Amino acid sequence: MKSVLAKFFSDVRAQEPIRLFKSHREGIADGAQSRDFVYVKDCTRVVTWLLQNPTVSGLFNVGTGKATSFVDLIKAIAYSLEVPVEFDFIPMPDHLREKYQYFTQAEMSKLRLAGYQEPFLRPDQGVYDYVVNYLHTDSPYR
Repeated sequence: MKSVLAKFFSDVRAQEPIRLFKSHREGIADGAQSRDFVYVKDCTRVVTWLLQNPTVSGLFNVGTGKATSFVDLIKAIAYSLEVPVEFDFIPMPDHLREKYQYFTQAEMSKLRLAGYQEPFLRPDQGVYDYVVNYLHTDSPYR
């Protein structure tokens, strides 16, 4: 399965309009649907910390603790590539409208209380690293 970022990368690089769902919820703009996007490098740092701290036990959320809109995530890809970006908002399929989550954000207090204090990269920082050092190279899966 491709990451959300990898999924949109080629279209942003080709300067194709990016297709995102229109919002069907009052008070939420098209493309403002948000997720807590976390960079895999941050996730691996948490796993490494857990392995180094075997007395820590439990179920932990791992995220930045801050939701980012799909529009802002795509804009970060375009910024990293130094290209403009356009959006095409398409209707959300009827079967998804009542089930779609418009906002997710990790609650990080349990992990912090367990002792993990390292900062997480902001999504734009993680996007930049992933795009410049992996996706926009001759060998993106090295």
